[in-house]
Amino acid sequence: MHFLKTQTTIAFDMPSMADGREYEDALVFSSPAFDKVVIEPVDQPVKGHWYQPKSEVRHVTVLYLHGGGYAYYSKAHQNMIALVTLAVKSHTFALDYRLTPEFPFPAQLEDALAAYRWLLETGVMPERLVVIGDSAGGNLVMALLLALRDARIPLPALGICLSPWTDVSNSGASMTTNASYDWVEERMAVQWAGWFCQDANATDPLISPIHANLRDLPAIYLQAGSAEILYDMIRSFADCAEKQGAHVRLDVWSNMPHDFQAFGSLTSESQEALRRIGEVAQEYVA
Repeated sequence: MHFLKTQTTIAFDMPSMADGREYEDALVFSSPAFDKVVIEPVDQPVKGHWYQPKSEVRHVTVLYLHGGGYAYYSKAHQNMIALVTLAVKSHTFALDYRLTPEFPFPAQLEDALAAYRWLLETGVMPERLVVIGDSAGGNLVMALLLALRDARIPLPALGICLSPWTDVSNSGASMTTNASYDWVEERMAVQWAGWFCQDANATDPLISPIHANLRDLPAIYLQAGSAEILYDMIRSFADCAEKQGAHVRLDVWSNMPHDFQAFGSLTSESQEALRRIGEVAQEYVA
């Protein structure tokens, strides 16, 4: 974890965004998951990649929305997407949405809506579609579900948010109390929020879903580590959703940092988290 925090800090402190993204792209490690999936690029009408297991594939499609503070989409994210694809045994489309600061809100939501509509147009049935995202991607999952509901577009079977950024105003004591345990820092979250919002209000429900009306949404499954700086806001979001009567479940792993699922087979906690993702997806797409 110390190595990951060091490298993230170096990339964040680079003199330009281009340098930081290039540095992050250089941090690619061999992953057993890569040998078990086929990855194919898509350029039109939306941009992204299809991931598919080489072995067992279930009749379920995943729209995956990556994290990275809305500012980064490093090649290292392929590991997380491959791990989730293998856990769900799904056809997974990982969307390459526009990034900040070049493209602030609502560019990312517009791209997610376009990708979702495209999947439906290609014949994917919403009842066999799961939307999954980590970190900022978890934020985007919630924004997408809210936008789909309000536009009366058929909703997916399930939304899964891994370490989601539920409050872009970065509330919660864990932003500081967990600072020494996590690889993401509060100053990074503050900068990413500024790039994302720019002239928009951070309390907009499509920006910070902790302020949203969560009724009439599909089931929402959340995962978090108790050692991550976003822990308090994730817990608060789950409490708000439960009080509203939303169908929400939060699983927490003790002493785990942000996006710990990416550790794959390296820790028992990440193995268990990935197994539960597969089980929950199967339950709602059965």
